Amino acid sequence: MNVHDSERMSGLLEQAGYVRAGKDAETADVVVFNTCAVRENADNRLYGNLGQLAPKKAARPGMQIAVGGCLAQKDRDTITRRAPWVDVVFGTHNVGKLPVLLERARVEREAQVEIAESLEAFPSTLPTRRESPYAAWVSVSVGCNNTCTFCIVPALRGKEKDRRPGDVLAEVEALVGEGVLEITLLGQNVNAYGSDMGDREAFSKLLRACGRIEGLERVRFTSPHPRDFTDDVIEAMAQTPNVMPQLHMPLQSGSSRLLKAMRRSYRQERYLGIIEKVRAAMPDAAISTDIIVGFPGETDEDFEETLHVVRQARFAQAFTFQYSKRPGTPAAEMDGQVPKAVVQERYERLVALQEEISWEENKRQVGRTVEVLVAEGEGRKDDATRRLSGRAPDNRLVHFARPGQPVRPGDMVTVEISYAAPHHLLAEAPPSAVRRTRAGDAWELRNAAPSAAAKPQGVMLGLPTIGAPAPTQAAEPGGGCSVC
Repeated sequence: MNVHDSERMSGLLEQAGYVRAGKDAETADVVVFNTCAVRENADNRLYGNLGQLAPKKAARPGMQIAVGGCLAQKDRDTITRRAPWVDVVFGTHNVGKLPVLLERARVEREAQVEIAESLEAFPSTLPTRRESPYAAWVSVSVGCNNTCTFCIVPALRGKEKDRRPGDVLAEVEALVGEGVLEITLLGQNVNAYGSDMGDREAFSKLLRACGRIEGLERVRFTSPHPRDFTDDVIEAMAQTPNVMPQLHMPLQSGSSRLLKAMRRSYRQERYLGIIEKVRAAMPDAAISTDIIVGFPGETDEDFEETLHVVRQARFAQAFTFQYSKRPGTPAAEMDGQVPKAVVQERYERLVALQEEISWEENKRQVGRTVEVLVAEGEGRKDDATRRLSGRAPDNRLVHFARPGQPVRPGDMVTVEISYAAPHHLLAEAPPSAVRRTRAGDAWELRNAAPSAAAKPQGVMLGLPTIGAPAPTQAAEPGGGCSVC
């Protein structure tokens, strides 16, 4: 979701006449940080980056620095105090004001801090500079109605607000018209979609409606909450051909006692029951999750329950996080804060177990033939001239031998998996088929188009939003606030 917000910020700036300066802040007239507040390391990285920019700005007085997103919403009174060289601070609800605030700061020569307390307009009405011409994010809702004791997001993003189904589908159809083959439906709690419309089956209906859009080949969604994962959603996934056999469903803990303390409205039995139903409907589905290690009060027995669920669920991938105390959340004040050394030891055991399971599950893919959507920027650096990369329908990363004919990001290739590693698959033989697509045409057109001269240059620096995943876990593109 934060990656998609950054795309909107880029779109707003480009519409206002700014041109990207690349990733080198040395040449940028405007630097924008889009932040998250889920984990403490996001705070540290922001202020560290701002400190590094201070001498650069001192040497170039006309340079502007803006800070937006969840951390800006939380630290509205702190950022300009700790970093008085920042020109603009804006929150999660007023992204659309960024160009105006930059201009106002430039004219008035003083910092502009504007934090809206509620959503001014649904963000999808803003212009978007999508990073990919073949895959796109589509928000179905913003905000969250849950009260998880470890999470600060609802306080910063506000209550859940749904878009009308017609607006969502109109955006998807427009994206497909531009060449997009794959869309990912986004929401802090995506499968609660419809709660403020009074329709508990709205999300499954939306999935089925996406299945009727001609030219849309792949539909994904993230992140669902187990509380709202109903049978009609499972049926819609299984019965809609372009909904991919992939599910990312946060677990957080396998201990029912801890889940209660977290205010997660499901228990171990309910979670494993959903997994069982999904596998019955889609035997080859790849299921991934988020897990927190070291939540306050976690005992050895609680942690063993988490390991039990991991063994039972056999996740294709797990994003594992050491508990991060966030001021303002109930968990930060709870008794039983777990010592760092204990958390680290448990974390390493969990990562080792998941690594083993991921590898075993990937080995089951060897010999299968899959159609891969060729991706940009996911190739192996050591043999980039010989191999390309992309995503299988279940979202596994596949490296494959470069075919004899030209292939572009957005095209489809059919390959046979010959080797499995814990975090990727390999097809050593060239593809048996290459399908050129409208998405590949769109990629080719974008990369052939010359850049237009415009206003001051800007560089978009998106901060990683929840800290790095476990070193042995493969990170998804644009992780976002996936711990919700």
